[in-house]
Amino acid sequence: MNILAIESSCDETAVAIYQGDIHTRQGHLISESIASQIDVHARFGGVVPEVASREHLRVLPMLVADVMADADFEWDSIDAVAVTSGPGLMGALLVGSSYARGLGLANNIPVLPIHHMEGHLLAPGLGGDLPAFPFIALLVSGGHTMLIRVDGIGSYRVIGQTLDDAAGECFDKSARVLGLPYPGGPEIAKLAITGNKKRFKLPRPMLQKDNLNFSFSGLKTAVMYAVRDIGELDDMSKQDMAAGVEAAVGDVLVKKSLKACEREGVSRLLIAGGVAANVYLRELLREEAGKRNISVALPALSYCTDNAAMIAYAAFCRLCAEAPFDGVGDVNPRWSLSDLRL
Repeated sequence: MNILAIESSCDETAVAIYQGDIHTRQGHLISESIASQIDVHARFGGVVPEVASREHLRVLPMLVADVMADADFEWDSIDAVAVTSGPGLMGALLVGSSYARGLGLANNIPVLPIHHMEGHLLAPGLGGDLPAFPFIALLVSGGHTMLIRVDGIGSYRVIGQTLDDAAGECFDKSARVLGLPYPGGPEIAKLAITGNKKRFKLPRPMLQKDNLNFSFSGLKTAVMYAVRDIGELDDMSKQDMAAGVEAAVGDVLVKKSLKACEREGVSRLLIAGGVAANVYLRELLREEAGKRNISVALPALSYCTDNAAMIAYAAFCRLCAEAPFDGVGDVNPRWSLSDLRL
């Protein structure tokens, strides 16, 4: 089975073709192409939805043509089109969904709506096997930071989530305070390598609360006040602050994730999403999980950020599990992962 997938939920346009065998449940990526909009949005300090939609519309036909040519496929070789249908920016989702439905109608092939966060959750399977069920998933992508108990494909229970700013938003906003370009996460990580994470006493929000929820708005505010008190920022102060922010976010994510494993009686942990590319977080998670005999599954760095390979793979996993596809023909910017069915 060959699945062509389209991802256009935010500021990356991506197309991929995944080939898999439903009977053996084995497959591999045939071709993929990604067009990033970072340079387009950088001057605004964040994603502008209307601009993102227009960029998707401009490059999507070219990306589809590129992956089809790279795979040396004609349309009769494609068995299904998978497309991100939510959550995300309404206009951006509409561009991808409308184009996917057009491809489906023109070529008489089914269109499979895929939840963006399910794509991230299953992305580690692209580079190897997913953990055995059940496992705990920490999803940290864009405006999302959540802990999920995963009992099977489509069987997800959210057990913790952010109450305000997500981890990625905290990185972006802290970077802006430090005068760093968008997106903030990679810039913070680069400066943090040479910084002293102990110089600034930054809070670990909600770490002492007896729940699995997150809150990063207080950390962002603490960074703003600390920078204000310093006055003029020199390079060393920027490096130290970046290291402090990275350590604070990492501590909260890791400790809450391990607490989730303990409470649910699960010894397998998976982390996915854009923030999962942070090297400090990956190393800290491996180290702390190892002390508790908890195994950790991580996606390849190339599959942490938004991509279409994960959307194609999620569709393949649902087909293998004979799970239903919800929301055919619609997009849902606020689609909850809890609404998916097995």
